Amino acid sequence: MRVGWLLVRHEVRLLASLALWVARRRHGTGGGVAFGYARGQGAMMAGFAFVCVVETVALSVLLRDWPAVHAAFLFLDVYTVVFVVALHASSVVRPHVLDADRGTLRIRRYVHVDLLVPLERVGAVWRELRMTHERADGELDVEVGSQTSVTLELTEPVTHVGFFGRSREVRVVRFHADDPDGLVRALGRARV
Repeated sequence: MRVGWLLVRHEVRLLASLALWVARRRHGTGGGVAFGYARGQGAMMAGFAFVCVVETVALSVLLRDWPAVHAAFLFLDVYTVVFVVALHASSVVRPHVLDADRGTLRIRRYVHVDLLVPLERVGAVWRELRMTHERADGELDVEVGSQTSVTLELTEPVTHVGFFGRSREVRVVRFHADDPDGLVRALGRARV
C-alpha cells in the first residue's frame, strides 16, 4: 500500500512539473539563486520521446484489427510520451537552489532527489567532472546523463531520504550543474 502511494505521489509531482513547465515557472526557488542541470540531457530526452511516438504509431498500425487491445496500448503509449516529457520538465522546473539568506544549498534531480545541505556543513567544494560512479557508503551521486560536475565534502553528515523512504547519512555529495564553475564560486561566496 505504501509503495502504491509513493508511486501515485511521484506521478502527481511529475504532472505538476509539466504544468509548471508550460506556465514557465519554477518550483521551490524562493529568494535563492537557481542553478540548472537539465541542459545536458535535453537532446537525449527529446530523442527518447521521439522514439516513443514512433512506437505509438507503429503499434497503432499493427493493432488496428483489435480495437480493445489497440485502445489499451494507445493509452499506455500516449502516457509514456507524457511521462518522458514530464520527466524532462521536472528537471527544468526543479533546479538546484543556493539560498545564502537561509544558509542552504538544495540539490535536486527530477522529483526523485531533494537534498537540503546547510552551508555551515560544507567543508570543501570543487569542480570535478566524473563519468563513472561506484556506490560507496556515505556518498551520494546525483548523476545527470551519467556524469557529475561538482563535489561537496561535508564536515558533518546530512540525511538523504531515497525514493522509497529509506534514509542514509552522506558526507560526500556529487552532482551535476550546467554551470559548475558559477555554482562553485557562488557557494564559496555564500559560505564566507
